[in-house]
Amino acid sequence: MNVTVLLFQDDYIPYPRIEEVLERGEPYPQVILPEFGGYWIEDPEAPPPASPPTSIEIKDALPGDYGYQLEEISEAARAYRKHFLGREHLNFSCSSSSLGNLLLSVRHEEEKERESLHVIVRYTHASQLIVSFDEHEVNTTFKFGVVHQRFGQVCEEQLFGNNEETPAFREFLRLLGDTVELQDFRGFRGGLDVSHGQTGSQSVYTVHRQQEIMFHVSTKLPFTEGDAQQLQRKRHIGNDIVAVVFQEEATPFVPDMIASNFLHAFILVQVEEPCSDNTSYKVSITAREDVPPFGPPLPNPAVFRKGPEFREFLLTKLINAELACYKSDRFARLEERTRAALLDSLHDELQSRSQSMLGLTSGLEEEGRAENGHAHGGLLESIKVCVCVLTRSGCCPVFSDCDSAVLD
Repeated sequence: MNVTVLLFQDDYIPYPRIEEVLERGEPYPQVILPEFGGYWIEDPEAPPPASPPTSIEIKDALPGDYGYQLEEISEAARAYRKHFLGREHLNFSCSSSSLGNLLLSVRHEEEKERESLHVIVRYTHASQLIVSFDEHEVNTTFKFGVVHQRFGQVCEEQLFGNNEETPAFREFLRLLGDTVELQDFRGFRGGLDVSHGQTGSQSVYTVHRQQEIMFHVSTKLPFTEGDAQQLQRKRHIGNDIVAVVFQEEATPFVPDMIASNFLHAFILVQVEEPCSDNTSYKVSITAREDVPPFGPPLPNPAVFRKGPEFREFLLTKLINAELACYKSDRFARLEERTRAALLDSLHDELQSRSQSMLGLTSGLEEEGRAENGHAHGGLLESIKVCVCVLTRSGCCPVFSDCDSAVLD
């Protein structure tokens, strides 16, 4: 997919401010870039690539699907599940003074010219721990902001100060999902209070292709009299990664209207002929410049009739937008630190379990006995028995020279 990345002209001429755009009169663009750049705008006139490398096939396609594809955040995330889980293999963990904790999974395949028997220390939960580590970034829950922008509104105080839900806005919210009561809500709550009503009484929720989505709708979050910034609303929407901006009239939006370190992408939806049989929605996409393009691509013209196809496009675009934002510089650094911490924890857990079941420590002695059916000092005794049996039978065992190895 191609995007239009608009940068400085000669590196010093800023873009026009929104006030200047409004002074020029109609027609107004749906989105304009901040005065000093930093965002791109998707170009619906650019031809999409033939086969986006990050997309995956939708295997559970049903009649009425429109071919919009969810994208994978990382092919490596499911590599262990795909190539190792359920097959005989070795998991090695060790510490390196220069690299930190390391984990290596090796799957053995028998060689035709030589038969050998490998005796490996086994415990039950290694695969589950490794899968949890690999797939910690595989997300099935999402939260998105929804903001109502009225004509001429140029700052976040005006956006978060809107309280009225017009018929056109309510119609759009019904397209996004179901209005749910937050009290005792059992689905994904997206950080909203479901016990004490501190984040409002209702919200909008839906499930799209097994992905739970909770929307932070600005008009449904608490309004605080006398608070120009409406911090209750900004606390949730400002901590989202992607937001929808609903425009009831033709008016420009600037991505930096909402000051936030987390918001990285916006989907602008402008309604035409609301609450009628001819209702349609004009769509624009903008994101920070280090966010890669994401599908499905905008059609040309980027206008959708009200109905299930637009809903399918919009929800798919929202999910893919968040997955793309994870690849931006900010979130990539956060992911690297998170993964390093999880790897340290995984290494410690695997090493503790291995040593316990070998009888070298006593921390998990009872668990080791229960899992392996042995009532004596760890697996070393079991290995000795196994070696004796194999020696009498004429087999030659091959041992791995690793103090933390697992066969699953």
